[in-house]
Amino acid sequence: MQKNRLFSLIDKAVFDYHLIERNDRILVGASGGKDSTALIEYLANRSRRPDCGFSFTALNIQTEFGGAIPESIANLFREWNVDFRVISIDVQGRLKPGKKMNCYWCSTQRRTELNSYAIQNGYNKIALGHHLDDVLETAIMNSLHKGELSTMIPSLRYEKYPVTIIRPLYYAMEKLIIEHAKERGYYGYTCTCTFQDNSTRKDARAKLSALTENNPVLKQHLFDALMNVNVSYLPKKQS
Repeated sequence: MQKNRLFSLIDKAVFDYHLIERNDRILVGASGGKDSTALIEYLANRSRRPDCGFSFTALNIQTEFGGAIPESIANLFREWNVDFRVISIDVQGRLKPGKKMNCYWCSTQRRTELNSYAIQNGYNKIALGHHLDDVLETAIMNSLHKGELSTMIPSLRYEKYPVTIIRPLYYAMEKLIIEHAKERGYYGYTCTCTFQDNSTRKDARAKLSALTENNPVLKQHLFDALMNVNVSYLPKKQS
């Protein structure tokens, strides 16, 4: 596989957290956006290594609100010999009486379908395109809205289901993914859903930008702080 900075960072995350192991069957959530497409490109390249030992499928969950994956992205998947599948779901039809449609509901339903498809078809891992900026934004959201220091983790095994969530882009900043996608010619596709406004996530993104001034060094320091917690100098909750 041709080495580049993004793929090297993904390799490191995969190695550090044992994200891909022999005989894994991985289901990748494919939105058509830069993050999931970069992840699929990486897996397609990695699967051609002599010591591959795993298989993967890219699955797009299509709803009545978002458009289909652009043909240009689908053509790339074919070029990369990716097993690409599409299923359609009626998101609004699942709303309970009196509830309004929103971005969170749609996202939850698509995640539910990914989990169900993985379990029903024998996949043991689900790969998602969350990157370093997503991790920091989630830490900010959880701190401010939940009052707890927590965030996404690179590997999460469900207690109730035989599936593990993996995030191979964990070490990659969004800026690097954008640069990579532009270089590869697939940057630019965005969700066209009219319910895509996630104000809490956007607010956290703005706060992260203000806090770090979009300086990658400061973002990296903030990310490193999540893994370098000195509990001796943090207050303890009194019983």
